[in-house]
Amino acid sequence: MEQLFKEIAGKIALGVELISALLIAYGALGAVRSLLFPKAKPPGWKPFSRRRQIFVRFGAWMLLGLEFQLAADVVRSAISPTWTDIGQLAAIAGIRTLLNYFLEKDVEELGEQKTEELQPQ
Repeated sequence: MEQLFKEIAGKIALGVELISALLIAYGALGAVRSLLFPKAKPPGWKPFSRRRQIFVRFGAWMLLGLEFQLAADVVRSAISPTWTDIGQLAAIAGIRTLLNYFLEKDVEELGEQKTEELQPQ
């Protein structure tokens, strides 16, 4: 019975990892499309504002993808984990949490700058 649960958890984790990969790929394709085919420049356009906007959007997709990756790792190790599994999960969770923290901090900071740029003076 435990083996069956492990197999089911493995398939669920694989599905969540697939969703994560699709989210990140979607964000990457959107970023590349925005870089290669920019829209018309709005009034008051600043040279790096477009790149900042692309980074913020792509960063949001990356954050979402990393969250799904972490969820897949938790699901995979949820059924009778060994100490090695727990240690690996802790290391992976720590690294992904740090990545998420700093990426989210950058995205929020750049998003706030964009909001300030759009405020009428």
